Amino acid sequence: MTGAADEIILHNYPQSPVAEKVRVGFGIKRLSWRSVEIPRLPPKPMLAKLTGGYRRTPVMQIGADIYCDSQAILRELERRHPSPGFFPAGDEGLMWNLSRWTDGALFDLSVKIVLGSAGEDLPKEFAEDRGRLYLGPDWAAGLKAANTELPHLVAQLRVPLTWLEQQLSDGRSFLLGDAPAAIDAQFYHVVWFVHGRWNDSSHLLSEFAHVLRWEENVARIGHGTMTGMSAEDAIDRARQCTPLECDPEIRNDPQGLKAGISVVVSPDVDGGEQPVEGTVAAASADTITLHRTDPDAGDVYVHFPRSGYKVEVI
Repeated sequence: MTGAADEIILHNYPQSPVAEKVRVGFGIKRLSWRSVEIPRLPPKPMLAKLTGGYRRTPVMQIGADIYCDSQAILRELERRHPSPGFFPAGDEGLMWNLSRWTDGALFDLSVKIVLGSAGEDLPKEFAEDRGRLYLGPDWAAGLKAANTELPHLVAQLRVPLTWLEQQLSDGRSFLLGDAPAAIDAQFYHVVWFVHGRWNDSSHLLSEFAHVLRWEENVARIGHGTMTGMSAEDAIDRARQCTPLECDPEIRNDPQGLKAGISVVVSPDVDGGEQPVEGTVAAASADTITLHRTDPDAGDVYVHFPRSGYKVEVI
């Protein structure tokens, strides 16, 4: 199972902006990968067999190791496939710090614009699911506010677009120079989402010629080489593989985590999601790994970022 155990499997769907970020990452690294298409809305029972209930998109699987959230995915891709690198300028620490803004406040802003501009045209089930996920429990009020405050929200998005325009104004191909970097994927998925889902996006973006040129450059990178895969085959793959060994020694953990204790992990913003339960296999400053057993998938390690996720001992 050596070759198959190393094969990258992405559980995603075509319209997902965060999956697009990862797909661009595959393109930067010129990787071959398998695509399992998952539903846009829960329930996602086949995915849950691997993740323990985590439902956000995308999820990366390599053998019996399951990586949740694009933070964990991009970090693992860089570890396994260091060349071409995601950090050609050597600013890895700064990129990860900046990514917490691109993936957090900036992406949330883009979601509010897309959902708010759609207003009552959004399908009810989709509006409720994404509204709760990104706007919180009182999502209906948040959706109404996003529609009312749309000019303000667009003004807020125009600011970082202006900054990107300045960064690209010397004619560089990508944000850090001639070579694409992870930060290009981080910003691109926001622009890709707004440009593709908001009807008035072309009017806003028309004043940013360099951003539009950069967007085309990133799109030309492509997504590497993709072939399809069924959810059933992905679950079989997990069952046939063994998770990678990891260091069980946990050092200086503020929560006092130890290998073998039972915990639940969930996003630290309430989106009505099911916490994932498992035993701690490893934990560091930026990652926690849970050991889980599923009747169909077997023993798996599920990897989460620490940033943006809450860990509770049970």
